[in-house]
Amino acid sequence: MDERYPSRGPRSFQDGPREFHKAVCSDCSKECEVPFKPTEGRPVYCRDCLPKHRKPRY
Repeated sequence: MDERYPSRGPRSFQDGPREFHKAVCSDCSKECEVPFKPTEGRPVYCRDCLPKHRKPRY
């Protein structure tokens, strides 16, 4: 089968482990790890604070 769009779709466990980066939550100042490289000047929230800053889904 020809895979024209191999990068589309959800991540699979075959992609290997995700790389996590240490960060400090902009809200509560706790140390946390995030699955992306934090960008200077942009807030990073821990797992507990993130829901408070997400836009509500309708």
